[in-house]
Amino acid sequence: MTNIIIAGVGGQGVLLASRVLMEAALQSGYDVKESEIHGMAQRGGSVDCHIRLGDDVASPLIPKGTADFILGFEICETVRKADYLKQNGCLLVNNYRIMPSSVQNGTAEYPEDLENWIAENFDNYQLVEADKAARKLESKKCLNIFLLGVLAEYLDIQEAVWNAALKKLIKEQYLDLNMKAFRLGRDEAFQGEKH
Repeated sequence: MTNIIIAGVGGQGVLLASRVLMEAALQSGYDVKESEIHGMAQRGGSVDCHIRLGDDVASPLIPKGTADFILGFEICETVRKADYLKQNGCLLVNNYRIMPSSVQNGTAEYPEDLENWIAENFDNYQLVEADKAARKLESKKCLNIFLLGVLAEYLDIQEAVWNAALKKLIKEQYLDLNMKAFRLGRDEAFQGEKH
């Protein structure tokens, strides 16, 4: 059983990335279960997906302390889900901040120094600079697929299967850009700040 949580905020493409992952896993012969949690997602609220894949998956929900991977699209949302990660699990974090409305209107403060908190609390993590990828791709619209490409390097799913899943779920006019983003993410898995 492999347990994966994808966490971010509304508008970042968490749901599409999770659907591509599930499609690739299904095409690879895994049993797959998924659960989505939306917290005011259309207003920039939290969104996370629990995805479980294996030979026989009974429940879609991942208990705390059992996730093999957390793929975080936004650093604070990643930290909020960190208690789901198992002891030797892998934290893959987009080092990017989206200020919630409570921070923007001055009723709350965004947590400081999250990178150091991650470094102090996790042995197996990678900070990813998706903004750098956006500059290479000349678009921010496919950063979810870029980040999925980072995760793909850790999973036992063949590249041809990933490509088929992307072709099935991405509209044709956006496919080339998303395929490029996915390949760039796979490359980043070996080049980013990995611990």
